[in-house]
Amino acid sequence: MTMEPRLKKHYTDHVRSKLQEEFGYVNSHQIPKVVKVVINVGTGEGAKDQKLLDSIIAELAVISGQKPLTNRARRSISNFQLREGMPIGASVTLRSEKMWFFLDRLISTVIPRVRDFRGLKTRSFDGRGNYTMGVKEQIIFPEINYEKVRKIHGMDITVVTSTDKDDEGFALLRELGFPFRGAVPVQIGATA
Repeated sequence: MTMEPRLKKHYTDHVRSKLQEEFGYVNSHQIPKVVKVVINVGTGEGAKDQKLLDSIIAELAVISGQKPLTNRARRSISNFQLREGMPIGASVTLRSEKMWFFLDRLISTVIPRVRDFRGLKTRSFDGRGNYTMGVKEQIIFPEINYEKVRKIHGMDITVVTSTDKDDEGFALLRELGFPFRGAVPVQIGATA
């Protein structure tokens, strides 16, 4: 028997009804949901230093719980000494249970570890309901062993939602517990 992710249970028990009430959805399929989470690390030095790229892939695998894909250059750019097909980064797409577990860890453990954190920016929505946040250092994830870090690097975390409106995407993520600037914090697992 596998355990249902805490954040998914919070979504089904509390968030869906709040969003339906807030936006007046008639059909339950209109209620926005999180579709996938994409974690992307780009490195310009990955083409020259294979060990750096291998360490990035290993760290992404530890953070996400699944094997990352290597991103390759689509075309040659001589100013960057880049040829088509050279490795330039890594990415992971999380769905279903792994996505919910990752989001729960991100909200409750990782984001509070960011130094001088004042809340997530609300302007990082893309106009289609999806939210992207940048992380400056991978060492804020507790799974990363600082002794084995080859180089400090950042990453982009994109939360893709089923809605195409930013206000609905914002309401969904706010109710899931994302600590946006100026928003009232939501307690996950608390009964209302």
